[in-house]
Amino acid sequence: MIGISEAKYLEGYKVHLLFTNGRSGEVDLHEFISNDHRPIFKELQNENTFHKFTLDFDTLVWPNGADLAPEFLYFQAFRDDQNLKEQFRKWGYIR
Repeated sequence: MIGISEAKYLEGYKVHLLFTNGRSGEVDLHEFISNDHRPIFKELQNENTFHKFTLDFDTLVWPNGADLAPEFLYFQAFRDDQNLKEQFRKWGYIR
């Protein structure tokens, strides 16, 4: 399983992540946050709320209880890496 060992807020909805496998990358969650209409994620559309995440259980967690699977964040960071295509398929992020 993949996890997150460090997370640093950059700007807007961008976060730099260091994963437990040693890889690091940047994720921009603007599209996800903007298109997810569940109340728990809708609160994160406010940048002042979004940047208040912490690390808990190897992933990003917000004060309102929202969290994102570390595998989803890994996919967001490396979605264009052709070497990871099969892993992302196994996780269900691509067909």
